[in-house]
Amino acid sequence: MVREDEIRDGLIKQFNALEGKIRIQRPRRMWAQVEASDFASVLDYARNKQGFVILCTMTGLDKGENLGVLYHLSREDGIMLNIEVTVPRANPVIRTVTTVFPGADIYEREIVDLFGFKVEGLAPGFRYPLTDDWPQGQYPLRKDWKLDPSLKTGTIREE
Repeated sequence: MVREDEIRDGLIKQFNALEGKIRIQRPRRMWAQVEASDFASVLDYARNKQGFVILCTMTGLDKGENLGVLYHLSREDGIMLNIEVTVPRANPVIRTVTTVFPGADIYEREIVDLFGFKVEGLAPGFRYPLTDDWPQGQYPLRKDWKLDPSLKTGTIREE
Protein backbone atom coordinates (compact mmCIF):
# COMPACT_ATOMS: atom_id res chain seq x y z
CA MET A 1 0.00 0.00 0.00
CA VAL A 2 2.98 2.29 -0.43
CA ARG A 3 1.45 3.89 -3.54
CA GLU A 4 -1.84 4.54 -1.74
CA ASP A 5 0.04 6.09 1.20
CA GLU A 6 1.91 8.38 -1.19
CA ILE A 7 -1.34 9.43 -2.87
CA ARG A 8 -3.00 10.14 0.48
CA ASP A 9 0.01 12.06 1.76
CA GLY A 10 0.18 14.10 -1.46
CA LEU A 11 -3.48 15.04 -1.22
CA ILE A 12 -3.14 16.04 2.43
CA LYS A 13 0.02 18.05 1.73
CA GLN A 14 -1.80 19.95 -1.01
CA PHE A 15 -5.14 20.24 0.87
CA ASN A 16 -4.73 20.41 4.66
CA ALA A 17 -8.51 20.11 5.09
CA LEU A 18 -8.29 16.47 3.93
CA GLU A 19 -6.37 15.44 7.05
CA GLY A 20 -8.36 12.58 8.59
CA LYS A 21 -10.79 12.49 5.64
CA ILE A 22 -8.97 9.99 3.43
CA ARG A 23 -9.29 6.27 4.09
CA ILE A 24 -7.36 3.48 2.45
CA GLN A 25 -9.87 0.63 2.51
CA ARG A 26 -7.53 -1.98 1.05
CA PRO A 27 -4.90 -2.12 -1.68
CA ARG A 28 -6.01 -0.04 -4.68
CA ARG A 29 -9.15 1.34 -2.96
CA MET A 30 -9.21 4.81 -1.41
CA TRP A 31 -12.02 7.05 -0.16
CA ALA A 32 -11.93 10.80 0.42
CA GLN A 33 -14.57 13.14 1.84
CA VAL A 34 -14.20 16.55 0.24
CA GLU A 35 -16.07 19.79 0.90
CA ALA A 36 -18.04 20.96 -2.14
CA SER A 37 -16.08 24.22 -2.13
CA ASP A 38 -12.78 22.29 -2.47
CA PHE A 39 -13.97 19.67 -4.92
CA ALA A 40 -12.85 21.31 -8.19
CA SER A 41 -9.32 21.87 -6.86
CA VAL A 42 -9.04 18.35 -5.44
CA LEU A 43 -10.36 16.81 -8.67
CA ASP A 44 -7.91 18.87 -10.73
CA TYR A 45 -4.99 17.82 -8.52
CA ALA A 46 -6.00 14.14 -8.46
CA ARG A 47 -6.35 14.08 -12.24
CA ASN A 48 -3.40 16.20 -13.33
CA LYS A 49 -0.85 15.53 -10.59
CA GLN A 50 -1.74 12.04 -9.39
CA GLY A 51 -2.91 10.37 -12.60
CA PHE A 52 -6.58 9.71 -11.83
CA VAL A 53 -7.52 10.16 -15.49
CA ILE A 54 -10.50 7.80 -15.67
CA LEU A 55 -13.97 8.60 -14.33
CA CYS A 56 -15.46 5.13 -13.88
CA THR A 57 -18.89 6.30 -12.76
CA MET A 58 -20.74 8.58 -10.36
CA THR A 59 -23.05 7.40 -7.60
CA GLY A 60 -25.81 9.45 -5.95
CA LEU A 61 -26.40 9.10 -2.21
CA ASP A 62 -29.36 10.02 -0.01
CA LYS A 63 -27.90 10.84 3.39
CA GLY A 64 -31.04 12.18 5.05
CA GLU A 65 -30.69 15.95 5.38
CA ASN A 66 -27.96 15.90 2.74
CA LEU A 67 -27.39 14.35 -0.66
CA GLY A 68 -24.03 13.14 -1.80
CA VAL A 69 -22.18 12.22 -4.94
CA LEU A 70 -19.37 9.70 -5.17
CA TYR A 71 -16.95 10.26 -8.04
CA HIS A 72 -15.20 6.95 -8.74
CA LEU A 73 -11.82 7.77 -10.29
CA SER A 74 -9.14 5.38 -11.44
CA ARG A 75 -5.54 5.45 -12.49
CA GLU A 76 -4.11 3.24 -15.20
CA ASP A 77 -2.43 1.10 -12.50
CA GLY A 78 -5.86 0.20 -11.08
CA ILE A 79 -5.83 2.37 -7.95
CA MET A 80 -9.28 3.85 -7.37
CA LEU A 81 -9.99 7.07 -5.53
CA ASN A 82 -13.61 7.57 -4.56
CA ILE A 83 -14.27 11.23 -3.80
CA GLU A 84 -17.46 11.97 -1.86
CA VAL A 85 -19.06 15.41 -1.94
CA THR A 86 -22.06 16.21 0.25
CA VAL A 87 -24.50 19.08 -0.31
CA PRO A 88 -27.68 20.16 1.51
CA ARG A 89 -30.82 18.30 0.40
CA ALA A 90 -32.66 21.64 0.29
CA ASN A 91 -30.25 22.96 -2.36
CA PRO A 92 -28.45 20.02 -4.01
CA VAL A 93 -26.24 21.92 -6.44
CA ILE A 94 -22.96 20.62 -7.87
CA ARG A 95 -20.81 21.76 -10.80
CA THR A 96 -20.48 19.63 -13.90
CA VAL A 97 -17.26 17.72 -14.45
CA THR A 98 -17.87 17.33 -18.19
CA THR A 99 -15.16 19.89 -18.91
CA VAL A 100 -12.66 17.42 -17.44
CA PHE A 101 -14.47 14.14 -18.14
CA PRO A 102 -16.81 14.56 -21.14
CA GLY A 103 -18.34 11.13 -20.49
CA ALA A 104 -19.71 12.37 -17.15
CA ASP A 105 -22.69 13.80 -19.03
CA ILE A 106 -24.73 10.59 -18.73
CA TYR A 107 -23.86 10.10 -15.04
CA GLU A 108 -24.83 13.67 -14.22
CA ARG A 109 -28.17 13.30 -16.03
CA GLU A 110 -28.81 10.17 -14.00
CA ILE A 111 -28.32 11.90 -10.63
CA VAL A 112 -30.51 14.78 -11.82
CA ASP A 113 -33.34 12.40 -12.72
CA LEU A 114 -33.03 9.98 -9.81
CA PHE A 115 -31.98 12.27 -6.94
CA GLY A 116 -32.95 15.81 -7.99
CA PHE A 117 -29.48 17.32 -8.15
CA LYS A 118 -28.97 20.56 -10.05
CA VAL A 119 -25.79 20.32 -12.09
CA GLU A 120 -24.47 23.76 -12.98
CA GLY A 121 -22.91 23.86 -16.42
CA LEU A 122 -24.51 20.64 -17.67
CA ALA A 123 -25.53 21.24 -21.27
CA PRO A 124 -29.26 21.03 -22.02
CA GLY A 125 -30.28 17.66 -23.34
CA PHE A 126 -32.33 14.55 -22.89
CA ARG A 127 -33.47 13.01 -19.64
CA TYR A 128 -31.83 9.86 -18.39
CA PRO A 129 -32.85 7.28 -17.30
CA LEU A 130 -36.44 8.38 -16.70
CA THR A 131 -38.88 8.97 -19.53
CA ASP A 132 -39.75 12.47 -20.72
CA ASP A 133 -43.24 12.16 -19.23
CA TRP A 134 -41.97 11.26 -15.74
CA PRO A 135 -43.50 13.73 -13.23
CA GLN A 136 -41.27 16.68 -12.34
CA GLY A 137 -40.11 16.73 -8.73
CA GLN A 138 -40.33 12.95 -8.35
CA TYR A 139 -36.93 11.43 -7.53
CA PRO A 140 -37.25 7.65 -7.17
CA LEU A 141 -33.91 6.98 -5.45
CA ARG A 142 -34.53 9.38 -2.59
CA LYS A 143 -35.39 7.57 0.61
CA ASP A 144 -38.54 9.63 1.13
CA TRP A 145 -40.02 8.69 -2.25
CA LYS A 146 -42.52 5.87 -2.58
CA LEU A 147 -44.66 4.54 -5.36
CA ASP A 148 -48.28 5.66 -5.26
CA PRO A 149 -50.08 2.55 -6.58
CA SER A 150 -53.26 4.42 -7.50
CA LEU A 151 -51.42 6.87 -9.73
CA LYS A 152 -48.70 4.53 -10.99
CA THR A 153 -46.26 7.30 -10.15
CA GLY A 154 -44.20 8.27 -7.15
CA THR A 155 -44.93 10.66 -4.36
CA ILE A 156 -42.84 12.16 -1.63
CA ARG A 157 -43.79 10.67 1.72
CA GLU A 158 -45.00 13.07 4.37
CA GLU A 159 -43.59 11.87 7.69
